[in-house]
Amino acid sequence: MHPNLFRIPGLDWPLHTYGLLLAIAFLAGLWITAREARRAKLDADRIVDMGVWVLVAGLIGAKLLLLVVDWRFYTRNPRELLSIFQSGGVFFGGLAGGILVAWWYARRHKLPGWATADVLAPGVVLGQAIGRLGCLAAGCCYGKPATVPWAITFTSVEASRQVGTPLDVPLHPTQIYESAACLIIFGLLLWLAPRKRFHGQIVLAYVALYSVARFVIEFFRGDAARGLWGTPPW
Repeated sequence: MHPNLFRIPGLDWPLHTYGLLLAIAFLAGLWITAREARRAKLDADRIVDMGVWVLVAGLIGAKLLLLVVDWRFYTRNPRELLSIFQSGGVFFGGLAGGILVAWWYARRHKLPGWATADVLAPGVVLGQAIGRLGCLAAGCCYGKPATVPWAITFTSVEASRQVGTPLDVPLHPTQIYESAACLIIFGLLLWLAPRKRFHGQIVLAYVALYSVARFVIEFFRGDAARGLWGTPPW
């Protein structure tokens, strides 16, 4: 686990690994989205613009929901507010933010809804696959204690302080589980795209496949606040 790649000399300003991988995820997702839009004979430039809005909205939504579920911690430790930039946030906040902005953008620019969603889905799941590696580096979204041979042990005191990562305890690498699942889904969506029989088939396949994968992974997850069974803020 390496939450920080290095610190800028003289400024004591760290370059967060999560932030770098998130930027890579954005670029990779947008590249795939543009390629899929051209293949589907849609306005690639408009779709990419939409993708930027959706990705930014998703990031903001994930951070806002993290603040909601952990509001007691942050009100008691206001200095830790900056740590949200190192955490992956709560996925369902990002999903809600992205869907709302996508709906607004599609209506405003009169884009075909289901066809547009189909070209966005592969880029989104590829971004998730890369982003979960950022979670691994930051220490968030960690798993439950495990005795399996591939269990991982975190040792970064900084990550433990910022996102609550258990230290010196072998854990299920749930971040890797989800990253691998997303890569498999990404490959399946690319295979299905030229073979789809109706608009909306790709995004519906994404929702179905990711829902199953995430449901299974949650049984191995220990970071409850950012998971499906998260601790409610009240």
